[in-house]
Amino acid sequence: MGVKQFFGMSQRGNLGEAVQGLQRPQFIMLLSNNSQFEEHVRELEKQFPGVPSIGCIGMSYQIGIVENGVGVIAFSDGVTAASNVLEEVSSMPVKYIRRLEQDMRTVGGASRDTVCIDFCTGNDACVLTTMNNALRQRGISLVGGTGGEGRVSANGRVYQDAVAYALVRNLNGRVKTYKENIYHQLGNYSFIASDTDRANYILGSLNGKPAKQVYKGILHVTDEEILTRTFQNPFGKVNGDDTCIISIKEVHGNALACFRQVNDSDVLILLELGDYQAITRNTIAQICQEFPRRSAIFSVNCLFRYKLFSEHNYMQTYLREMAALGCHAGFVGYGEHYNNRFVNQSMTCVVFE
Repeated sequence: MGVKQFFGMSQRGNLGEAVQGLQRPQFIMLLSNNSQFEEHVRELEKQFPGVPSIGCIGMSYQIGIVENGVGVIAFSDGVTAASNVLEEVSSMPVKYIRRLEQDMRTVGGASRDTVCIDFCTGNDACVLTTMNNALRQRGISLVGGTGGEGRVSANGRVYQDAVAYALVRNLNGRVKTYKENIYHQLGNYSFIASDTDRANYILGSLNGKPAKQVYKGILHVTDEEILTRTFQNPFGKVNGDDTCIISIKEVHGNALACFRQVNDSDVLILLELGDYQAITRNTIAQICQEFPRRSAIFSVNCLFRYKLFSEHNYMQTYLREMAALGCHAGFVGYGEHYNNRFVNQSMTCVVFE
């Protein structure tokens, strides 16, 4: 017996249609759209009162993508879960950390069988550090992402400036998290960042020269091409043996605005897109090897990966290949969370045995 993962959706945003056939859920994730979010949160709570749930605004997928309707991912038969929210994440996420500690005691479990899934409204790097300090005590991994429009939900209530999280324990086997990176270093470039504006994720200079000029000079692109070029060539921040991917959001004078914080004296490299089809197949092979029996897979794919895969007509193939793993569903985030790391242009996932 394994966990049962349910995925239901409605392209036109009809929640009743999306939850059709869902019976006795033990944990629910709601992926909705900007205009119907509040209404969906209320409706879901009415249909499944007291069932732990978290939600955010974003696209969801199983074998197809729900771009602007509603998707519901739920677990039944074999999980125990608790969901909650840390508020004031832009200023003081640590103020509410007792909630997470209490939920960890309630759910029990440890690294082998428990995962934390989160949807955040922003200030992700700080939030993840705060949460990881608590989760680390039991070795619990975290997978999640940034939702849209600055709102998330937990247990039937909508919050701003918050992170909604759920602790999910697999009662019949292991859980494990994975992160997939489809980029590698380009050339031998190494840059020291400076003139950064942390609050606005601005990267001013690289090795003392204007960041925009440096990027254009190496890749021979115009100002207009920078924003699509970030799909092929994002920056990377070296973090021990791991590279954290940093996407460019927009050109800001001679500086570049990014999708995550860069600090003065961070060491950055330039990345280039690898053979993503081979890399995704590799990830799938690794999961199969480590989990011969899989009951559910929940993943978070970056919006930029979704755009890149769609442009190359690979998205459908990708979802088909992931579906071969068994029950796979997930959501498209504006940034991905993996333990204490906030990354861009990546995929993170959790596999339930």
